[in-house]
Amino acid sequence: MESTALPRTGKSHEGWKRTTRSLVAAVGVSSAWAAGDVAGAEEVWDKTFPRSEGVVHRKISFKNRYGIPLVGDLYQPKEGGGGKRGAIAISGPFGAVKEQAAGLYAQTLAERGWVTLAFDPSYTGESGGEPRHVASPDINTEDFCAAVDALGLLEEVDRERIGILGICGWGGMALSAAAVDKRIKAVATSTMYDMSRVMAKGYDDQMTTEQRSEVLEKLSRQRWTDADHGEPEYGPVSLELKGGEPAFVVEYAGYYKDPERGYHPRAINSNGSWTMTNPLSFMNLPLMTYLREISPRPLLLVHGEKAHSRYFSESAFEAAAEPKELVIIEGANHVDLYDRLDKIPFERLDAFFSEHLK
Repeated sequence: MESTALPRTGKSHEGWKRTTRSLVAAVGVSSAWAAGDVAGAEEVWDKTFPRSEGVVHRKISFKNRYGIPLVGDLYQPKEGGGGKRGAIAISGPFGAVKEQAAGLYAQTLAERGWVTLAFDPSYTGESGGEPRHVASPDINTEDFCAAVDALGLLEEVDRERIGILGICGWGGMALSAAAVDKRIKAVATSTMYDMSRVMAKGYDDQMTTEQRSEVLEKLSRQRWTDADHGEPEYGPVSLELKGGEPAFVVEYAGYYKDPERGYHPRAINSNGSWTMTNPLSFMNLPLMTYLREISPRPLLLVHGEKAHSRYFSESAFEAAAEPKELVIIEGANHVDLYDRLDKIPFERLDAFFSEHLK
């Protein structure tokens, strides 16, 4: 089932008009692990950021371990460097698509010499999976591992020099993936959210046991409604402000709803909504359980000084084992690290991966 939200007008490109089903049907893959170009994909620049002349871009598809087709944008330096390169898989934020922040990070790091893959997680964007607009701490962790599979199949990539970078909610997925997948040699996050913590305990861990029980009771009953209807019910369209929202929600809307900044018609936070039962698995399966097992591989956490979510990175930093580093960006809020080139520390990210993906 597609999201019940109707497409907006805003930025219009022919590439944005493809449906998820038609894209997945066009993907040419020969096995669960083979990566290939997306057959029939038009070369239309449908990103929320300008195209770099120093980078080669193409769209590829690959499957995760559960057989779900994922679609990603592969960015490579236009100038040949000779020999195999290091690579970085990138995804996030939660409710975004690869044409937004993940693509900006991927293209910018490709300008610095990396092979990068910005991908849509399962059930979102151009990637496959039914029903639409649902997330999973397990499957979305696996999506990062599948992106490592795909990068490692490229002739130009050194399999021993692959890292990952997660933004916002996919920062938590990246940490989970790095803990379980020893092929990942370095992991960085930007403006990281622990989605399992916030859904299970509320912001600043303020949800009481009684409130948690009430939420679970409601979501459990929602399953009967969905079963009766044969399809999931969706929440209201994301970030439709009515006044009186917290400042961070207004900041989110200022990014996702602005056609001149981060709006994209395939993004859940721009134009759609999650399923009503989306929190269930996150409330039961904490992502950070094995955070210490990332060590001795390096971890870099980047967060904004003024971000409402800063405590997620600070807690992860305290829980993680060495080597680890926490970088706080002066004056930055949560969404500043989605697209503000004067705030995102690309030099620091490049230096981190250069040091640890030698």
